[in-house]
Amino acid sequence: MPLSPLTPAQLRRVCDPASLGFDTTASLAVAPDIIGQPRGTRAIEFGIDIESPGYNIFVLGEEGTGRTTAIGRFLRQRAATRLTPQDWVYVNNFAEPHRPRALNLPAGMGTALRDDMTALVSYLRRSLPQAFEQEAYTQARNQIQDKLSADSEARFSALQSRAAAVNIAPVRVPDGWSLVPLRNGEPMAPAAYGALPEAERKTLEADRRAVEHELEDTLRQIRELEKATADSLRALDKQVAASVVDHQIDELKAKYGAHAETACYLDEVRGDLLDHVSDFLPAASDKSVPPDFRRYGVNVVVDHGRTAGAPVIVELNPTFSKLMGRIEHEARMGALVTDFTLIKTGSLHAANGGYLVLRARDVYSDSQAWDALKRSLLSGFVRTEDIAAKGGFSTTSLDPEPIPLDLKVVLVGSSGAYYFLFDADEDFANIFKVKADFSSEMPRTPENEQQYAGFVAARCAEESLRPFDCGAVAKVVEFGSRAAQDQTKLSVRFGEIADLLREANYWAGKAGHEPAIAADVQKAVEEKVYRSNETEQYMRDRILEGSIFIDTSGEVVGQVNALSVSASADYSYCLPSRITARTFVGHSGISQIERDTNMAGPIHNKGLLTLTSFFNATYASQRAVSFSAQITFEQTYGGVEGDSASCAELYALISSLSGRPVKQSLAVTGAVNQEGNVQPIGAVNEKIEGFFAVCEARGLTGEQGVLIPATNVRDLMLSEKVVAAAEAGRFHIWPISTVDEGIEILTGAKAGARKGGRYPENTVHGAVQKRLRELARGHDHERDDDRPRSARKKTARKKRVVRKRPVAKKRPARKAKR
Repeated sequence: MPLSPLTPAQLRRVCDPASLGFDTTASLAVAPDIIGQPRGTRAIEFGIDIESPGYNIFVLGEEGTGRTTAIGRFLRQRAATRLTPQDWVYVNNFAEPHRPRALNLPAGMGTALRDDMTALVSYLRRSLPQAFEQEAYTQARNQIQDKLSADSEARFSALQSRAAAVNIAPVRVPDGWSLVPLRNGEPMAPAAYGALPEAERKTLEADRRAVEHELEDTLRQIRELEKATADSLRALDKQVAASVVDHQIDELKAKYGAHAETACYLDEVRGDLLDHVSDFLPAASDKSVPPDFRRYGVNVVVDHGRTAGAPVIVELNPTFSKLMGRIEHEARMGALVTDFTLIKTGSLHAANGGYLVLRARDVYSDSQAWDALKRSLLSGFVRTEDIAAKGGFSTTSLDPEPIPLDLKVVLVGSSGAYYFLFDADEDFANIFKVKADFSSEMPRTPENEQQYAGFVAARCAEESLRPFDCGAVAKVVEFGSRAAQDQTKLSVRFGEIADLLREANYWAGKAGHEPAIAADVQKAVEEKVYRSNETEQYMRDRILEGSIFIDTSGEVVGQVNALSVSASADYSYCLPSRITARTFVGHSGISQIERDTNMAGPIHNKGLLTLTSFFNATYASQRAVSFSAQITFEQTYGGVEGDSASCAELYALISSLSGRPVKQSLAVTGAVNQEGNVQPIGAVNEKIEGFFAVCEARGLTGEQGVLIPATNVRDLMLSEKVVAAAEAGRFHIWPISTVDEGIEILTGAKAGARKGGRYPENTVHGAVQKRLRELARGHDHERDDDRPRSARKKTARKKRVVRKRPVAKKRPARKAKR
């Protein structure tokens, strides 16, 4: 029974607008943000809820499914139900200024502490000078200084009296003190001292040494008095300052005292303020280096004062500095310096206590960022580092206290990125233990068609698009099946669907439609193709004008129309290609010109070898065949890849061997396996439409069509123009399951079934088998002709000799023994 072409209903699965159950999307509820991803959604929920370390999430799938946007929205919904994390601030470490301290406070209290510390410094700069200008302070300071003067004078007077008793006087000189001998109360001249008797000089020298010891002792006592006085003055200053500072610090401790680290910090602030009270006094302005009041500041690196629930950060540029934060520098007195107030927050800080969404490719392409992210997740701390110091630059740097890290990281990437990282990075599996696999398609069920309608409604509401009527939504559903290349599936690459809605809304506006209708969606599809198909149209024109040889009528031996897909950016199209085969005497077997010239890819070469295996199994199962064949894609000057032309190559070869012509009104696509079954191929819609466009331009005759694998029938979502032509009987699609079915359609002759190792002579396979025997005999004759003349004569003589078999003699019959 001859194979029938597909019916129009099989070429495109139409969505009935009435089945959607609404007039326009204005009346519909908005669909959830993640549609058709039960496996991925379940994995994300698991990853979010589990609290154990290492259960970060890798969301993998194809680009354009709206994963990043949908995940961000999904996480925000979940984050709204969680507790708001604490603020984090950096403050000065008064003991080790290069190691700033990190403090955590309830949400909103970080900025409150910063403002309170700023107010404290402002208050002290006003109030402390006033406290030190009070009369009580002046009197107390004068009393301490007067006491020092009195005690010092008394001790020095006693020294002078004892020195005068032995005729020696202490005299101050530029480099200290000198002891001068006296005569009659006056300093003795050196000449007079030298004229003294030796005994008297010895006595004076002994007295001088004694006075010198007393002078040293007196000076030591005076220094101790001065030190004690300085301590007393400092104690007085601290006492006066404490009367101003303590009240303010006590108020801050009452406000923040429930947080032990902050209370400890405030105690340190009090101690430093009392130690540096002079910085607040007017005399401090006369110093060469002005006082540094930034030491009492608070650097808020994470502020959740306005955050409701857990934070969700989507970092689109995850460099090292963006993730980990940075330490800035500024020029002070000709040098680059830094301090804790120049520590800037990173995405890990901002997302701490919540969720951080990153694109995998962007992170691992920056080795510093990837290593820093891993280090933070493995250690449980985020540490801000100075890139300048890491790069070897000589500059003042900091080593801030690391902040404990508690967050979920969601990496969004392709399947290839996931498996690459899994294999290449030994830490990856321990950090990202949850794989959320996002599919690019979902089943086309009535429920999911309703979800599609809800998605349309959501985009219209969110982007202020005009509503879509049920007919327009039905076209969007059909577009989703076309994008999925499957009648039973819908694409979930919602970025592409959203673009279609925006463009349909534009064309609806141009046409004055309110709401948007099916024609607007169709217009958007056609206009997008028109914007992208200039190259396709150029190549098709070359076919129509005859520069590229493609026949769409008649019959030719050894020539088949194949279908190949080309991709140009975001647009794929198909043009027919001519495959020819030539067979002749030889022993090289089947070869392919593109393969021999290294223009074919490995998959194409595999298809050719599979074709050869089927051919040998079909015609050389009992005896060897000896022939040569060349197959090629005519007028192809680029690379050839894929096995979808292996059926067409096989048909060209069989046609050349059998002498049976192939109908040029037909094109073929499909891959053959070793059993002669036709396997499915990709881009079946583009391939059919590409050949249809050439046939339509030349004029449809009713004899044209395409042979496709029967397993690709469910993938058909052909354009309405092709469906209409098929319905009118002007174009046909034949589904074939075996090579033999294709042979019969292409040649109009029986393929033939093998019996006893032979095919019937009136069949295509029989003709091939006969021709192979002829080529083999020709090859044997060719080998004979290549031998020396004497050898050929010897063979000829042997062939002329007729050998007679000796007649066997009859043996006498044996007598039977009784």
